[in-house]
Amino acid sequence: MSTVVVVKKQGIVCIAADTMTSFGSNKQLATYDAYPTKIVNLGNSAYLGLVGSAAHNLVIESIFARKKQIPQFENRLEIFEFFRKLHPRLKKEYFLNPQEDEEDPYESSQIDMFIANRYGIFGIFSLREVFEYLKFWAIGSGSEYALGAMYAVYDQFDSAEAIARMGVAAGIEFDDSSGAPMTAYCVELLEK
Repeated sequence: MSTVVVVKKQGIVCIAADTMTSFGSNKQLATYDAYPTKIVNLGNSAYLGLVGSAAHNLVIESIFARKKQIPQFENRLEIFEFFRKLHPRLKKEYFLNPQEDEEDPYESSQIDMFIANRYGIFGIFSLREVFEYLKFWAIGSGSEYALGAMYAVYDQFDSAEAIARMGVAAGIEFDDSSGAPMTAYCVELLEK
């Protein structure tokens, strides 16, 4: 899987991720992959970090390559509405299998991701749940290690990027589905 983190501190948001892809017991390091990033850039000030199937990155890139105007993703409701409208397209145009768990109350979009932009840090999950984070969060198989590392240093470090890098480094160190090098991108928050 992966380790992807988002951090917000002192007017800066940062998203960071490992770069290894795994297929069962096989691992594909960044040295073998021409495009190892798990973070998709949407213009000058927005980034999406994805975990799960490697196909997700291509699907998201394809969706946004076709859009004439990139959504602002200013708040939870705007993000939810975008992904609610996207779900039928995922099924029709990208052949998404929405079946995850029979007990789920809604069809799954099968994608967990973060948005880091000038409005904040947000998490979008498979049932289109949207969370806005005040400090930091992590997703992927290395998320427990990343959360612990970021919790330990959040009050000691002033830099959102330094905190994010500590989280991903912990995921790389202890999760067998996360690998170096890591990528990180930072954006300045809009003043409110």
